[in-house]
Amino acid sequence: MPEFIPTASQTAGPFFRGALHRPDWEDLTAHLKGKPVQISGRVLDRDGAGVFDAMLELWQADSNGRYADGEVSGFGRVCTAENGDFTFTTVVPGAVDGQAPHINVSVFARGLLKRLVTRIYFADRAGENAKDAILAAVPEGRRSTMLAKADGDGRYRFDIKLQGEGETVFFEPPTG
Repeated sequence: MPEFIPTASQTAGPFFRGALHRPDWEDLTAHLKGKPVQISGRVLDRDGAGVFDAMLELWQADSNGRYADGEVSGFGRVCTAENGDFTFTTVVPGAVDGQAPHINVSVFARGLLKRLVTRIYFADRAGENAKDAILAAVPEGRRSTMLAKADGDGRYRFDIKLQGEGETVFFEPPTG
């Protein structure tokens, strides 16, 4: 019988900003219809400290609730600054198949064995959020971790906490 020796797990990162970061991917509006909005936030660790060099991948529908057909649109990527801050520009997506408007987010950061997956919903869309089956499946007390809050005209705030109290709700990433 062969002997199998466990190997060490590999963690995601560190990231090579030169290869994975393109500043033009921080603005999703080039291929999306709708009013531009800016979403800013911070990726935080268990202690509330900003996480440097995390990377967020974003994809979403346009303001009419349509995903791109074979074009690169509705996709973006942003890296965090030294203090964990990030900002990207996009449009508020439309509803897709009865779901509330949302942005899909994958989080990659040092020390993670695999990406984390969450969604950004918009707190000012309470009526649509109340009908969303995915959001309804999240315990009520934790839903706020998935809501971007209005932060001035055309701006939203959305922080991502990786662990601990107030941890953002993450989903099992799709396989395949």
